[in-house]
Amino acid sequence: MSRLPVIVGFGGYNAAGRSSFHHGFRRIVIETLDAQARQETLAGLAVMTKLVSVTDGQYLDADGKVLTLAEIEMRYSAEILDATLVRRIGKQHLDVDAAHWQKNLSVSAADGEALSFITSRKQLPEPLPANWEVETLDNGEVRVTLKGACDFKVDSYRELPVKSAGQLPTGFEPGELYNSRFHPRGLQMSVVAATDAIRSIGLPWKDIVDRVQPDEIAVFSGSIMSQLDENGFGGMMQSRLKGGRVTAKQCPLGLNTMPADFINAYVLGSVGTTGSVTGACATFLYNLQKGIELITSGRARVALIGNAEAPINQECIDGYGAMGALATEEGLRQLGGREDVDFRRASRPFGENCGFTLAESSQYVVLMDDALALELGADIHGAVTDVFINADGFKKSISAPGPGNYLTLAKAVASAAQLIGADGVRERSFVHAHGSSTPANRVTESELLDRVAAAFGIEQWPVAAVKAYVGHSLATASGDQVIAALGTFKYGILPGIKTIDRVADDVHREHLSIETRDRVLGDRQLDVCFINSKGFGGNNATGVVISPRQAEKMLKKRYGEAAFAAYCAKREKTRANAEEYDRRARQGELDIIYNFGNDLIDEQQIELSPEGIQVPGFAQTLRYKKDERFADMLD
Repeated sequence: MSRLPVIVGFGGYNAAGRSSFHHGFRRIVIETLDAQARQETLAGLAVMTKLVSVTDGQYLDADGKVLTLAEIEMRYSAEILDATLVRRIGKQHLDVDAAHWQKNLSVSAADGEALSFITSRKQLPEPLPANWEVETLDNGEVRVTLKGACDFKVDSYRELPVKSAGQLPTGFEPGELYNSRFHPRGLQMSVVAATDAIRSIGLPWKDIVDRVQPDEIAVFSGSIMSQLDENGFGGMMQSRLKGGRVTAKQCPLGLNTMPADFINAYVLGSVGTTGSVTGACATFLYNLQKGIELITSGRARVALIGNAEAPINQECIDGYGAMGALATEEGLRQLGGREDVDFRRASRPFGENCGFTLAESSQYVVLMDDALALELGADIHGAVTDVFINADGFKKSISAPGPGNYLTLAKAVASAAQLIGADGVRERSFVHAHGSSTPANRVTESELLDRVAAAFGIEQWPVAAVKAYVGHSLATASGDQVIAALGTFKYGILPGIKTIDRVADDVHREHLSIETRDRVLGDRQLDVCFINSKGFGGNNATGVVISPRQAEKMLKKRYGEAAFAAYCAKREKTRANAEEYDRRARQGELDIIYNFGNDLIDEQQIELSPEGIQVPGFAQTLRYKKDERFADMLD
């Protein structure tokens, strides 16, 4: 009997804000929310963006005046909304109108005259160029005379063709929330996002740890672009060219596995399974598959799955821009047919588009096996049953889409049909498309979705595409999709693709329903979401996420009504604790977990025996698992 991996917590941050308790989702569908939910989300964003402060539980403006939720909405809603989702890149990242670079300059004297300059002897290059003559002056200075021509690199600035990105809410800086000195931005985001997911569970982490063996907790997390800012690989690679020195932290902190390592070392204190599986833009689903496998097989009982990506820098923009993959200002201008550009509509899945929009994001889900969830009274926000991964076979272009996604999506639909029946898939499923916003994707992915829908008899298959709002966060992209799917299960709202006026003519949609407005589902229950992801290199993945309603239905059948009722009674306290965290988090009390240098394990105190291992600080003994995999081959 396989254990069901249920989602007992989730959290993180992207361009829509904080993900736990569906606040990021609520920002995406804010026009469709009721007044209470809308005002709570706006107030939380007002605190994140530093438009208001909180003292003794009261919201205050800059003059110290107490504000109600309604007053926050009335005074600040426009500013809050402008500070979120995809928008023009802010100068906290870089100045897209004057991005720094170095220009090559060839210099020679005019009319055969000598060209000379004075500098410090310490600044002379080694060895001296052959056409340099050096004369010693006073105070350690020298006069250099050039014979002939010489090449220099001169600081310069240029306008970037790409000017939009999905950025964390303006004013929200994750590094300000804990002692983050020398941490690359991606690792800062990992720490605060993992904390959000852990706090959202509503159970003390130690209570969870005490109920499982030390090696029954797993963490899978990473980033495909590594950490490319000054404190990571970016600073390390640029140091010689800039005349600086590499620090002792830039190399190790730049590794793409560091999000998992930071979470184990500073957030959870875990000694369990850890790793990072990278698969380009499908990376979150690759890691999710590992968590599902460990839980269904019984090798782990808890798994924290997620990714962090911070690619809004000149190097990433240059790299993806050189491929012609990004939406440029000129491309958007041509699409709009007017001189001014609405950068908030830069990402346009399945509409007339010209490229994808980079984004920063960090998202995490906490998985637990169903038995442990019921034992602890953990709240269940959904479940993940499968992730299917397939390559493309031989390829002509490494970045072009291929046939592997047909395998992943069809297998996912077939898998879900075994859970809720073929009619259930036809009537109660929807798709969170990769929806990257490139002209190639809108054709190839829509054709894929349309053909699979036809094969399984699905008519008017609802399709959503969250990248329209938060952009493409690379490794974390399918994490953004999963979080949005949980929001639909909670609120019964399917986000429309509101950055487009209409679906493009070349989009295949005989069997698809792609809307430009939010859809309120009403009495219609959606119980399965297919998370589709297509990554460069042929990294295709499709995940199956089921609703909390469907998960609870399955658990009642497995454990019986009495056991489920007992679980529901325990769950009330969990929900109350979680809601208290949400209340404090909306007011800026995020209570970041960063446990540096505390509660270290003394290796000399580890007790080893033929039956197991006792690790200091852990309540349960690690018991060796009985291995019968090769029993038929043994004497």
